[in-house]
Amino acid sequence: MATLAAPRWMSVLSNRPLMMLMLGHFTVDMYVGLLPVLYPLLISRYQLNLQTVGLISLAYSGVASLSQPLFGWLADRSGTRLIGLTMIWTGLTFALIGFAPSFPLILLAAGAAGLGSGAFHPLGALAAAAVIPPAQRNIAMSVYVTGGTVGVALGPLVGVLVFSLLGPQGTILLLLPGLATGLVLLFDMRNKAGRTLPAAVPATPAFHPAIAYAPLIMIILVMMSRSWTMSSMQAFIPTWYQQLGYSATFYGPLATTLILSSAVGSIWCGALADRFGRRGIVIASLVLSIPPVILFARFPGLSGFVTAALIGLSAASTGPIMLVMAQQLMAGRAGLASGLILGLGFVTGAIGVPVTGMIADQFGMVAAFESQAVLIVATIGLAWLLPSEARMRQLTRPTFSAEPEASLPNLTAQVRATEEIK
Repeated sequence: MATLAAPRWMSVLSNRPLMMLMLGHFTVDMYVGLLPVLYPLLISRYQLNLQTVGLISLAYSGVASLSQPLFGWLADRSGTRLIGLTMIWTGLTFALIGFAPSFPLILLAAGAAGLGSGAFHPLGALAAAAVIPPAQRNIAMSVYVTGGTVGVALGPLVGVLVFSLLGPQGTILLLLPGLATGLVLLFDMRNKAGRTLPAAVPATPAFHPAIAYAPLIMIILVMMSRSWTMSSMQAFIPTWYQQLGYSATFYGPLATTLILSSAVGSIWCGALADRFGRRGIVIASLVLSIPPVILFARFPGLSGFVTAALIGLSAASTGPIMLVMAQQLMAGRAGLASGLILGLGFVTGAIGVPVTGMIADQFGMVAAFESQAVLIVATIGLAWLLPSEARMRQLTRPTFSAEPEASLPNLTAQVRATEEIK
């Protein structure tokens, strides 16, 4: 069995366009991982409570979320050549956060950085979908998404190093990764984007399945719940453990453990979904995530590394699967699909962070984390309504135009574009 899996892995990892996009995803999501490490510094500097500091996450993720459907719609029509500019903008505006003289200006800088993230994600997902062979759809998209997950995971470690040495003004150093990666993507992807990415395929194909809105809504709701849980835990682990008396050298690696394990879980779930179907994997991951969430809340300390790893392996592992399902249901509109699934998922996480902070302010952090277990239980009911693999095939069956002979040249053009990608 292992010998059969090796060629698939090798072909995914040797896909240079996919690897370059993965690098960009790593960099842009690293900024998300940096934010929670800033929170303890900002709380003391501006005398904030947990609910208020969560507004920074809302500003960043909220703008990123709300703008993603728009950027996805634009990407479907204009291609992805300028994806590198989104990286440069994100790095530049994030660097300004540490120099903002007031809390409202911090929110403004965070929102501006979120706009760059909001532009990158649908462009990146659309470009990745174009360079992924259909037979590797789940596992290859999991590899791409893992780039962002690893970025979020390493963000706290980078933040601990930079901010412990330079304080909040250390954000100026964080301009460099965005600038460097953005320039690499601009030069490396310009020809590929123009020749093989969505610009080479008609923006409005001659045939496509009608959108099945009910399954799409279920996918979005499950993604929203998943985002709420993970965003809340990422945001408040540093602050909670600082309140418990732990240093940044403890809670930085703890936050990294949570996110890095989700990268492993994403690839694992992607491989299982290719073999056993996505609906069952999503339900199983939700069920398995409930005990570690409760144990993480009840038993902080060294055991948190174990329970955080289990949460990452389960609760945060199904994002790529949900993204692929949404793209399939909106064939011919993959950019818009990416913007919807990622944007609405992120905005829920952004809104959920201050809500979780409010619960923590009123009832304590243990109750706030345990409330996520209740949310997961409710989400299992939604996951039962996700379409099976057989149902997905029915929903995505092409609906031909009224002039079938006119569809053939467009179909040929799409097949040729796919062959170029391979």
